[in-house]
Amino acid sequence: MTHLIPPLPIAPSSDEINVAAEASRQLSAVLASKRSLKRGKNGTRVTLHLADLADGIPIPESAVELLQRILIEIAKGNPVSIIPGSAELTTQQAADMLNVSRPFLIDLLEKNAIPHRKVGTHRRIRFEDLKSYKDRIDAQRRKVLADLTAEAQELGMGY
Repeated sequence: MTHLIPPLPIAPSSDEINVAAEASRQLSAVLASKRSLKRGKNGTRVTLHLADLADGIPIPESAVELLQRILIEIAKGNPVSIIPGSAELTTQQAADMLNVSRPFLIDLLEKNAIPHRKVGTHRRIRFEDLKSYKDRIDAQRRKVLADLTAEAQELGMGY
């Protein structure tokens, strides 16, 4: 089982934002141009050439797409951190990710709204389970909002 404490994201500098914007444009062109992709035994891969490496590094296309998404976020000035789906979070980390209090999260865990396990007296939540819960709750919120909007329009409330 992976035990990982997610690092705090660090805000990019203005130079990093500019470099990320250019790199994401270049990666986008590489991904859009399928002629630069080579079909390997284990799927599509791209070979990136770094200034210090003459031979380049073969990277799976999915990793290049992830790198591009990271660069896009950095180019927007957003801090980025990566958490493996199998990572286990503390209750405080999970509460922070949901933007709720730790006692509220504990209540959710005790109601079995989010799967978790105990390590001694401590609870651990898999990131995948936390993300599933968040996606479910967000979908419910969107549905309620759509229903309220439709009702407001039916009543001619100007929304």
